[in-house]
Amino acid sequence: MSSDDTTNRDQAPQYVLPLVVRIEKTAPPARTDALRTAARAVLVMLSDERSVGEGEWAGAMRDWQDARIRKVVRRARGAEWRKAAALPGITVTGEEAEVRVFPPVPLDGWPKELAKLQVSGTDLDDPEPPAAPGPGRPVLWLNPDLGMSAGKEMAQVGHGAQLAWWELSDAEREAWRAAGFPLSVATAEPERWRELTVSGLPVVRDAGFTEIAPGSCTVVADHPALRTRR
Repeated sequence: MSSDDTTNRDQAPQYVLPLVVRIEKTAPPARTDALRTAARAVLVMLSDERSVGEGEWAGAMRDWQDARIRKVVRRARGAEWRKAAALPGITVTGEEAEVRVFPPVPLDGWPKELAKLQVSGTDLDDPEPPAAPGPGRPVLWLNPDLGMSAGKEMAQVGHGAQLAWWELSDAEREAWRAAGFPLSVATAEPERWRELTVSGLPVVRDAGFTEIAPGSCTVVADHPALRTRR
């Protein structure tokens, strides 16, 4: 991206893609399940008929993608979740995780039902070690050297999925969508991470608004269709 492109994105009206993860006190989702579900939620929103062409969310989606691609993950439970679920959006489910994604909103124009939800408190764990990514499956690789909250990682893998989506052909997108957007999320071994960051695959570089330093590489999107082009 050129400096002019970056300047234009910074000067454009800023929007954010809200995601809300359901975290009940007695039954929180596993961390990796929540990460996978958040990434799939972004892909579902990008591909939904309301987000493209003349769809009802298409204008907001264009405005959001013309500026910096911001995503914010908040948490909800009980009545908060029910109120959030009543707003226009899409709920995506994983093995146990539930994530609702909403059309983009102005940075300072969140609906009140979402604005009051907390960003903190998304510290999730994996009760059992996650299974290794299957062969031939898209993988969103996390940087092993960064410590991020689960909410931050959910936003980062969502961005990684979006970068992969942008690079796919229409036919490749439709095939992924028809399959239900299967993907894995895993933390790379240090040597593997170094290889991935110079592989030519899409790399997420964080703007540094929260938790980590600006320019940090957080995720590499490893989609089989993209790897064959490298």
